[in-house]
Amino acid sequence: EVSTEDPETAFCTLANREDLNPEESSIYHCLYQFTRNEKLTETNQLLCDVCTQRNYGPKKNIKSENKYVYTNAKKQMLISLAPPILTLHLKRFQQAGFNLRKVNRHIKFPEVLDLAPFCTARCKNVTEGNTKVLYSLYGVVEHSGTMRSGHYTAYAKMRSLNNHLSDLVLQGQSPQALETEVVKGQWFHISDTHVQPVSVSKVLSSQAYLLFYERLL
Repeated sequence: EVSTEDPETAFCTLANREDLNPEESSIYHCLYQFTRNEKLTETNQLLCDVCTQRNYGPKKNIKSENKYVYTNAKKQMLISLAPPILTLHLKRFQQAGFNLRKVNRHIKFPEVLDLAPFCTARCKNVTEGNTKVLYSLYGVVEHSGTMRSGHYTAYAKMRSLNNHLSDLVLQGQSPQALETEVVKGQWFHISDTHVQPVSVSKVLSSQAYLLFYERLL
């Protein structure tokens, strides 16, 4: 499905990306890079149906691929619908010759994440005028070991009921206010049958593989 957007707003976000100035080795930097504006030129040019029809008529009249017209373009991936539950999967491997090597680098992630700099200005389920899309961390999966073997553990937060999240999931209603009580809670480290309480600083220092956030605002 192709939709025509006003060029002036097509690449606009709910919050100014340039004000973000994300720190390297952070989840904000990862999101910033994933949603950056890309220029499609040379061998990556975009096939332009409008230009092709303008020059050669309707597609049914085109018998050779040489008659297709390609043009320079800009591409950007932004979030058009803020999810009730946000799951972030970090790439924890890299190519090393013919082998894959695990990446053990620590990536900083916040307890409360603002997704607004990565949402389109016309995000469908964000109340008009809002410039924040807030999420609260409630779960982390961590992997220890190598690419060949290892062990998965998890951090989970026991917290109070998020009524706004229930409304969003069950009725599609957009959250109206921040529930500060949801941010509070006790964190637990879970490894097989062993469960023990831990501090939030312990959670935030983990080498996250998967991050789970629930929407607040």
